[in-house]
Amino acid sequence: MNHYNHSKPKLRVLIVSHAYVVGVNQGKLKAIADTEEVELALLAPSNWKAWEWNRFLSLETPYPEIRIYSAPVWFTGRVGAHLYAPWKIWQVINDFQPDLIQVEEEIFSLCAFEVAIWAKLFQKPMVVFGWENQQRSLPLPRQWIRNLVMSGTNLFIAGNQDGAVVMLNWGYTRQIEVMPQMGVDTGLFSPQIPSNKDEFNLGFLGRLVREKGIDILFTAVSQLQSQGLNCRITICGSGKSEADLRQMAAQQKIADIVTWKGAVRHEETPQEISKFDVLVLPSRTVATWKEQFGHVIIEAMAMGIPVIGSSCGEIPNVIAHPDLIFPEEDAEALAAILKRAICDRSWLSEMSSYGIDRVQKYYSHERIAQRLVDLWQKIILNLN
Repeated sequence: MNHYNHSKPKLRVLIVSHAYVVGVNQGKLKAIADTEEVELALLAPSNWKAWEWNRFLSLETPYPEIRIYSAPVWFTGRVGAHLYAPWKIWQVINDFQPDLIQVEEEIFSLCAFEVAIWAKLFQKPMVVFGWENQQRSLPLPRQWIRNLVMSGTNLFIAGNQDGAVVMLNWGYTRQIEVMPQMGVDTGLFSPQIPSNKDEFNLGFLGRLVREKGIDILFTAVSQLQSQGLNCRITICGSGKSEADLRQMAAQQKIADIVTWKGAVRHEETPQEISKFDVLVLPSRTVATWKEQFGHVIIEAMAMGIPVIGSSCGEIPNVIAHPDLIFPEEDAEALAAILKRAICDRSWLSEMSSYGIDRVQKYYSHERIAQRLVDLWQKIILNLN
């Protein structure tokens, strides 16, 4: 739906976030620019360090329709602690003259804090996006930063339902919306013609760490094997638990049916997902973490690959189908859903169509872009 009115000037929006250093993440920004209702600018670090890969990422600029500002940040790679030289934000706001600023950093981060100060000085409305989904006690300086940022935030966008609850408990009283930071490129992640596979392939794509619950998948598959049901497991990803998981696969006598693909580059993700019959996300909650969204869920669903997930964090809200959710840690319940997927191909086909429809309705870049544009326009309307 396009609300563009030729007599109305474009809304000027400045987005500040480290997340868009990687060009593939800018699909949402491109979709916003394509609505023709918004002139968009991005401020992102020129020296972001990805600690998980131990390398610096240079800011990619694949879309000429997005105006790019960049500058080095202090404490690069530290999501809550990085910040720009103060005059840089002043310079960008002064040059671009936005009608609204959206910060996609946690509400207690130093970056959100410095943007909030300049937004207040320039009298610009501010939107903040955050993923935080655990009710944790912040140190006093962080509480002070959070409260100052909250006081200047016209709209808070939570990446998940738990995040909305956290904000309410922290005393935020203005509008809260729930949506992910970015959607999925349905051109890149689209249904493929299925290849003729002999064995049913269960896929996992993510970090190989305890909280991702891959051991639960192994236990479930071991149970299926004892019932005479054949399948394969493909593990895409790397992480500190890999050696333990390989050992566990051997102990469960399933090592011969597990394929270890290692880390997969984002541009190779659609090709790997297309080889799965289902994607399994068996995450478990730990003291410091629960699933914030699980972006691979919507990537697989967009391709017509059914996703079976645990009840951890936001997973049930993203999948939103009771037949596909099992209680955290419950390998037996997971095995029952996997058995149905292997034995009932008409149900599997139904779940495939369900996933495609759900992504088109809620999670494409275009849907999220239009939701954002509508929200921004309401803020400006309410201020005038």
